Amino acid sequence: MSLQPGQVLRNHVKEKLARDEVVASMIVRLVRSVDIARIAKTCGFDSFYVDLEHSAFSIDACNQVCVAALDAGITPLVRVPAGAPEYIARALDSGALGVIAPHVNSAAEAAAVVRCVKYPPDGGRSAGGQLAQFQFRDFPAAEANAAANAATLVVPMVETKEALDRVEEIAAVPGVDLLLIGSNDLCNELGIPGALDHKTAQAAYRRVIKACRAQGKHAGLGGLGTRPELIATLVADGARYVSIGSDLSFLLGAARDRATFVHGLERKTP
Repeated sequence: MSLQPGQVLRNHVKEKLARDEVVASMIVRLVRSVDIARIAKTCGFDSFYVDLEHSAFSIDACNQVCVAALDAGITPLVRVPAGAPEYIARALDSGALGVIAPHVNSAAEAAAVVRCVKYPPDGGRSAGGQLAQFQFRDFPAAEANAAANAATLVVPMVETKEALDRVEEIAAVPGVDLLLIGSNDLCNELGIPGALDHKTAQAAYRRVIKACRAQGKHAGLGGLGTRPELIATLVADGARYVSIGSDLSFLLGAARDRATFVHGLERKTP
């Protein structure tokens, strides 16, 4: 019995979200080797996203990490520098199972991202040949396109006051799966920089969650890794995708703790 495209191309994050389960994710910003995929898997993450917006990652390194994630059973997403077709196409052709688009401020901008991500008839994505997501297998174009459209996540970010004011409209855009809150930029925009747990910020987070739940979509949390109690509260309120930190922040935190421990020993030495 021959394999069908949907059997080869599966997005485990999308499947978890469909079951209303919480997704644990991290950001890949520092590690450019394929090892990060196995590390993420061993640590229990469901997904990571390669950050092409705030890193020096090349598209080649992004490709290597995404393909390794596919083989490891980790869902690779990519945050593109902007929601432009030339960025989105290269991320998807590099093995990503979804695109995170920063600074999406309107329903029209969200719809434009959907169009870049989806093949016709749902969008205008260009055919680029065999894909790592299909293990480089050949499938009839109509079947492969439908499977890719069904499995690929579209994730606009809510990180401006303009986006927050229009979040209900953005959440309603067909093809949008998840809205990811960029808490640091959003707090900057709201005039409360760094105050991630401020009452104004919390009201904004809950507005995004409510808008997503009303449309049968999902809300994601970004930038709140230092606020575990707030994350727990927002997950209880309905958030389902949690980006808990980056490879860089994990390295810094663990290394700082070890150095502090050693210097503490020094102070206790007679």
